[in-house]
Amino acid sequence: MTQKELKERIHWIIDQNDYSVNKRMILICNSLKDTIDYYDWVGFYLANHDAKTLHLEAFAGTPTDHTIIPFGKGICGQVANSDKNFVVGDVKAQDNYISCSIHVKAEIVVPLFKGGINIGQIDVDSNTLNPFSKKDEDLLEWVNEKVALIL
Repeated sequence: MTQKELKERIHWIIDQNDYSVNKRMILICNSLKDTIDYYDWVGFYLANHDAKTLHLEAFAGTPTDHTIIPFGKGICGQVANSDKNFVVGDVKAQDNYISCSIHVKAEIVVPLFKGGINIGQIDVDSNTLNPFSKKDEDLLEWVNEKVALIL
C-alpha cells in the first residue's frame, strides 16, 4: 500500500461515523502497523491533565502493561510535558525510557493537539534501529490532525 492509499484508508476510517471513536482509532493503529513494515506497535494515549497521566486508548501489536504513564516518565511522558515530537533511533541510548518489549529498538512519539491543547499522542515502536525519518513525523502529525477531528 502506498502512502497515498494509506491516507485514503485513514480518511475512510475517520468518516465511519457509525463506528465508535475507539474502533476507528484501533483501525488506524492496525492500518499503520500493517502497512509500514518497521511499525511493530502503534498506540494512542490520551491525556488526563488533572491526574497528569496518559491512558492507552487504542493500539495494534503486542499488549503492554504500560496502559497508564505519568507525565514526564518515558518517551511518552516527556512528550506530554514538551508538546514536541520525540524520535528515538536507539532506545538503549535513552535514560528515561520505559521498555515495553525487549525487541523494541526505536520509538517515535508525536503529540495530538485539539484546540491548541496537547490531549494525547500517537506512539510507534519499532524492532529496527533508526528506522524513523521526517517522513514518519509528517505522516503521524497528519494522522493526529485527522484523529483530533473525531475526539
